[in-house]
Amino acid sequence: MSDPKTVPIIPFNRPGAAGHEFAYMRRALEQDHISGNGRFSRECEKILQSETGAAKALLTTSCTHALEMAAILSGIGPGEEFVVPSFTFVSTVNAFLLRGGRPRFIDIRPDTLNLDENLLENLVGPATRAVVPVHYAVVGCEMDAVAQAAARFGALVVEDNAHGLFGKWRSRPLGSLGDLATLSFHETKNITCGEGGALLINRPELAERAEIIREKGTDRSRFFRGEIDKYTWQDIGSSYVLSDLLAAFLLAQLEERERIQGARRKIWERYFAELAAWAEGTGTRLPTVPAHCESAWHLFHLLLPDERTRDRLIARLRQRGIHAVFHYLPLHLSPMGRKLGGKPGDCPVTENVSGRLLRLPFYPGLEDGQQRRVIETILEFEP
Repeated sequence: MSDPKTVPIIPFNRPGAAGHEFAYMRRALEQDHISGNGRFSRECEKILQSETGAAKALLTTSCTHALEMAAILSGIGPGEEFVVPSFTFVSTVNAFLLRGGRPRFIDIRPDTLNLDENLLENLVGPATRAVVPVHYAVVGCEMDAVAQAAARFGALVVEDNAHGLFGKWRSRPLGSLGDLATLSFHETKNITCGEGGALLINRPELAERAEIIREKGTDRSRFFRGEIDKYTWQDIGSSYVLSDLLAAFLLAQLEERERIQGARRKIWERYFAELAAWAEGTGTRLPTVPAHCESAWHLFHLLLPDERTRDRLIARLRQRGIHAVFHYLPLHLSPMGRKLGGKPGDCPVTENVSGRLLRLPFYPGLEDGQQRRVIETILEFEP
């Protein structure tokens, strides 16, 4: 057995520059504008609008803040409801909870790990103000069913598309399928600026208010465009505008999107091809991507037969200097989730999957030899 102290570490993720990140950041400094709504921000927003077809894209300080803006725009208030998977990051729920909303946790499908659209009928009702599908691992939710369920009661559809920039569902870009959508540019995402996000607006009538909410509740954006001679407080809001210094880094990443995506696809497809026989022989499931979905290669996960086997494989990989991690814990069973009424058995698929899922190292700079070491370690593992 190798001594882990002598084996180079393969991290789960390693962010890196892809093009002109540092040159653009230097240019932002030289132009004496590093706060929000600068030239780099506007260029990023144009690319996002072009790639997704959104009527308006607004950069934000995080995907969490984009979700908070979406919650405000949904009009949700105390005691009103929103439908959300238990299998997601806490920000998806917190954004609406902060407005007084009450979550109705929905279980996931066992194949794609997206919300189970067949359960919507029993969860969406007159008190529902938003349905929040999460496109897990860049596989699109069944959005026709989501839209139909929400439309029955006039609820807003907010896509949590933190994983899914450049993914597609039935040839349509993820992020273009709901009334609103949110993106993440956290360092673990395909396109990054360290911390950042965006709100995509697919209903143009929401765009003006969204701008106001993002600018502390003021019409400051209109002032900067020369549409008014002074700006003032118009609505509730907060400081959700991304620094142009970070937007400069982000623009360089967006410009290299094809190269970044190509590198990620190569890594994803190698994992899938070389682990397929092992997975079949050990009762492990590889990611499921339906024929009508197009991945954007965000993450690669294994679903092991049980939690004990998953934890043993994590430990084995760690012995070889490989950092692999699990993912979401069921939110309805968290301490906060239990305060909101969650209990075991509410979302059985989520509860089962959470204990078996393992994510492998995945980033554009993952070298062939490093990936080979990950794959060989897994192939040698006996559940």
